[in-house]
Amino acid sequence: MSKSEKSPRDVLPGTLQHWREALPEERMAHLVKDTSRGFSRSLQARLREHAVQYGHWTFLRILWQTDGLTQRQLSEQAGVAEPTTFSALKTMEALGYVTRQKMPDNRKQVRIFLTPKGTSLRALLVPAAVEVNRIALSGISPDDIAATRRTLLAMMENLTGDPFFVSRANAESLNGDSGLNIGDAATSDAP
Repeated sequence: MSKSEKSPRDVLPGTLQHWREALPEERMAHLVKDTSRGFSRSLQARLREHAVQYGHWTFLRILWQTDGLTQRQLSEQAGVAEPTTFSALKTMEALGYVTRQKMPDNRKQVRIFLTPKGTSLRALLVPAAVEVNRIALSGISPDDIAATRRTLLAMMENLTGDPFFVSRANAESLNGDSGLNIGDAATSDAP
């Protein structure tokens, strides 16, 4: 490679240059947010190749692990409000990824099941997510990856127990407002 040719790592994108030079002591929340955006951007590009909306990714991942959840269970596991889940499921059903089925033992309860098409997406999309993670972690030692994982999990746990957030959630729960989901504080849609 000649001096005039530069590899992608030689040219720092604005965000990366910003973090390395302008704000080396910036708050952790901003660094995590920008990293999450990078993961999301890379995964979105790969999902578009298969005509899958980024918003459906989380629901598909959950259903690949545990098919037949209720809408409420799916919302809780995804860390999003039920109306958001309802809208996504309506579109996913129209695309042929899922079906909604009333259970014979409880006609009020509707469970969400993957169709063969929804199930088959796993073979296409999981490798794309694995590739994004591989790219993000390239050049980082296994010890640093393990330390980062432990640290992020501890941060998630700390934030889940944030007294301000928990007291607000409890107060809103007593008032009948279930719009605040404690899982929202620690849930990310990154790959």
